[in-house]
Amino acid sequence: MPEPVTSLSFPVILGSVRRDRVGIRAARLLVAALSARGHRPELIDPLVEQLPLLDRMYKEHAKGQAPANLERLAELYRRADGFVIVSGEYNNGIPPALKNLLDHFLEEYFWRPSAIVCYSSGQFGGVRAAMQLRMTLAEMGMSSIPSIFPVPRIAQALDEDGRPTENWVESRLNRFLDEFCWYARAMKRERTDGTPY
Repeated sequence: MPEPVTSLSFPVILGSVRRDRVGIRAARLLVAALSARGHRPELIDPLVEQLPLLDRMYKEHAKGQAPANLERLAELYRRADGFVIVSGEYNNGIPPALKNLLDHFLEEYFWRPSAIVCYSSGQFGGVRAAMQLRMTLAEMGMSSIPSIFPVPRIAQALDEDGRPTENWVESRLNRFLDEFCWYARAMKRERTDGTPY
């Protein structure tokens, strides 16, 4: 018997601040797809958040003294059931805006799965950055699910609003989200019974 649908909360963390960025298309795709499944995604855009280069993590501020945008993100992350990370690939690595955005928090990520969506203008879809992200996300306490969702030639695969323009996108995305939501539901059940520490 299929499990009843449970509405889950998913921050969708975008990693690019470049002027002509196309990763916003992938982020919009994920927000729309998760919403269509009855979940509560929220786009976290570094251009909107304007976090400074990391000097002090959220937890290093005195209680109630963190900047308002950090407080808002901390509250959102504490309610999250999982995190979608949308990353380009810069010189075979993680975009600096994404790493900076992630590094402002730590415990807020614990015991929640992450799903890596990567993209590029070329044929490999940002998978080299995804491999680095796996290590980083695991260290932060939000290990990534086994599958990744690479989007090669993103400008041809998605329109500006994040709608697929190639047939392969929707079927692969559905399988990817089935897996991610399974992990998110399972870990949410376990968190209600407590965590190892």
